[in-house]
Amino acid sequence: MPDAPPFDEWCRRLKASDRAAYAELFDTMYDPLFRYARSITASVAAARDVAQDTFVRLWDVRESLSPGQSLKAYLYRIARNRAYNHERNQRTRTAKKDAVRDQTAAQPAPPTRPDAQADADQLEDRLWRWIGELTDRQREALVLTRFDGLSHEEAADVMDISPRTVNNHIVRALKHLRGRIHDYEPNLLDRDEL
Repeated sequence: MPDAPPFDEWCRRLKASDRAAYAELFDTMYDPLFRYARSITASVAAARDVAQDTFVRLWDVRESLSPGQSLKAYLYRIARNRAYNHERNQRTRTAKKDAVRDQTAAQPAPPTRPDAQADADQLEDRLWRWIGELTDRQREALVLTRFDGLSHEEAADVMDISPRTVNNHIVRALKHLRGRIHDYEPNLLDRDEL
């Protein structure tokens, strides 16, 4: 099992404007922050911008970092704020232009292949659609804890809620996903696994 990333060390080194620490942190956290931003913005280009802006902002405030604070949670909080700002600005631009697009139009299903990989791909697509049905808070709690590996305490810090509320969002999200999976394929998985 690989060692946990040295966030405390990076925090101290960043505070001292250590560019090597910044590069190490970037290499470790860019992809997870990109995925997290992607779960909010639903746009690859916007998620890239958010992830990059997160690191720019971190560099700008590096001297005010507190070693007692979770650097990982702080990065996710910056990314969260940037992503939601992007979404709000996008909605504002769209409203001003009065160019509302029909986001609910069904896309044609991709051609299916008669193999197990095609079934797995189809299930993964459905799973992401079902995750998209969750409330924003449920989806955010699920992504932060299950996909990005944050603890409930770190996710609570990012979301500005209590760890218990994070847990409640996760429980509701998993219940919804279990129901959707059961409706899709009743025998697909043991109901205790999800």
